Amino acid sequence: MREIVYFSGNAVTTGNFKDLMKAGRMDIACHAVIMAFFISNKLRENVKLHLFFYGRPDPPKHLELMPKINENFQISKKDVAGLIKRMLFKYKKGKKVEAFPGCYIEKLSLLDFINNQEGREIYVLDKKGEDIRDIEIKESPIFILGDHEGIQKKELREINKIARKVSLGDITYFSSQTITILNNELDRRNL
Repeated sequence: MREIVYFSGNAVTTGNFKDLMKAGRMDIACHAVIMAFFISNKLRENVKLHLFFYGRPDPPKHLELMPKINENFQISKKDVAGLIKRMLFKYKKGKKVEAFPGCYIEKLSLLDFINNQEGREIYVLDKKGEDIRDIEIKESPIFILGDHEGIQKKELREINKIARKVSLGDITYFSSQTITILNNELDRRNL
């Protein structure tokens, strides 16, 4: 099982949003969900996606997705935004809530999540990192990436102490494209 961690310093932490762009660029998070799970004619079953939202009014929020979605689920941004909204509405203080089958929400920081991954190989996407094609990737990897603004400096400093920096090459891609390329690389390695 591969795990992908997406960080947004501005994505709102409440379901009371209408405009995806004004909700801390929630549109980028929606694209990340789509690219993490949906492939032609089926869903990936070997991915767990973690969304960390640090925007207003009640950060941080951790949304964990490994959805059990039926064949009728639509993959539009609107549908994914609706799923995220409903997950945020189902948050309960002090609890990890299963909002939908395979979809959980809780108040948890990115650093607390990473510190609970003892023994796991953690990689952070960084343009200056080692080329992903030149390194060995172990079973059950965790990859961390940020939105268009990247990961906040405080978190990134701590992450860099325990994660291996990897690069997808010289071109800077959108977060959702990064997830697609990453999935492709892991598919080729049968991980």
